[in-house]
Amino acid sequence: MTEKFQFEPSEPATLADHYDLVIIGSGGAGLVSALQARELGLHPVVLEKMPTLGGNTIKASSGMNAAETNVQLRQGIVDSFAEFYEETFQGGGRLNDPALLEYFTTHSGQAIDWLRLHGIFLNDLTLTGGMKKKRAHRPESTAPVGAYLINNLLWLLAQVKIPVYTNTRVTELLKDETGKIKGVKVELLGSEKTLKTKAVVLATGGFGASKQLLKRYRPELAEYQTTNQSGATGDGIFLGAEIGAQPIQMELVQIHPTVQQDTEKVFLIGEAVRGEGAILVDQFGERFTDELGTRRVVSQKITALPERSAYLIYDQAVKERVKALAFYEAKGLVLKADTLTKLAAKLELNASALEDTLRQWNTAVETGVDVRFGRTTGMTHKLAQAPYYAIHVAPAVHYTMGGLHIDQKARVLDRNGAVIPGLFAAGEVTGGLHGNNRIGGNSIAETVVFGRQAAQQAAVYLED
Repeated sequence: MTEKFQFEPSEPATLADHYDLVIIGSGGAGLVSALQARELGLHPVVLEKMPTLGGNTIKASSGMNAAETNVQLRQGIVDSFAEFYEETFQGGGRLNDPALLEYFTTHSGQAIDWLRLHGIFLNDLTLTGGMKKKRAHRPESTAPVGAYLINNLLWLLAQVKIPVYTNTRVTELLKDETGKIKGVKVELLGSEKTLKTKAVVLATGGFGASKQLLKRYRPELAEYQTTNQSGATGDGIFLGAEIGAQPIQMELVQIHPTVQQDTEKVFLIGEAVRGEGAILVDQFGERFTDELGTRRVVSQKITALPERSAYLIYDQAVKERVKALAFYEAKGLVLKADTLTKLAAKLELNASALEDTLRQWNTAVETGVDVRFGRTTGMTHKLAQAPYYAIHVAPAVHYTMGGLHIDQKARVLDRNGAVIPGLFAAGEVTGGLHGNNRIGGNSIAETVVFGRQAAQQAAVYLED
């Protein structure tokens, strides 16, 4: 991909009346589906209701989880699908759909290879909460994975001339008298149009920005800040439900523990920061949890503090290992000081307590034993290289694990468990894969694994 590439959405006047496959949503799942569909000989279209492309995917920072990859082996990491499955199953409170989870974990390595074959290289590794081994694949530059993935996918779509329309809202899915998908209704430039198609992929994302759905399913979270882009309002769930699709686990909403909320715009501080060795301290300058526990647990620990917030502490070496930190600093989210004493003064923390906390942490790194909280991962490097940094963080709504019920073939199921012919879904619009807690790095993997599967199964369906 050329660095100067600027993707131009299709002109509204060129929207045709018929497509082999209509893909709704332009995040990772939608763009992967479109590219895979074209490679299988289909003529797809991508419809995006927002003026910009990329959905929530473009905001992702940490990485893409996968097991049994050559990238891992080159770093001496011997992994297995079984371990990936079990840690995700445990991390999700054992509420994950076993069939979906098996397909996801056993196809994760293929997804990395598929990206590599398209020039999208995720050759570096980091660690996310709930994982015992480094599975989060990211660019060698350690740049945020989401923007890297979306920009490269858009370049690839441009090369094969897949039409992508913005400001185009799908208002209805259409079925024929036998219950099969036959088209969609869209709103574009203030007018309505019907597109004929026999297959649709819903890739519209979750509902983390929908006050309406949060109030319905998790009213206590309705006033929380959200890391989601404003278009994440559950459109695909509504569209599917209107034609009989079954939403499942809608009450399962993930809170991300490390979100900077002191500015007008909310910024998620990616899990890779803790994976590369950062720690969390409370208003007394002391650690209070295993920073790489699951997001659910770490969020609960922060919320239980009197201030309901914490400080993420790291040094220059962590900053150099996580490129996103330079972005956070440029946005004015980071406090910096030459010494821990000066940093403590800026944070209004007890300097001796903060210094003692880092001494204890560095001892834990040296010995490999965290006697206070039992942390066992992300302990490769001491926090000892000045300057030192801090980011104020608190939990915010991040991900909705519930959504439309799908099977291993990404086919959407109705309330009786029957397949809705011609309707597929991938990504956060679906439910069941993650259980009650999504592991960091699994959402990007899900978009690629099930984005590909949705397109592949649509191609099979259209052959019949």
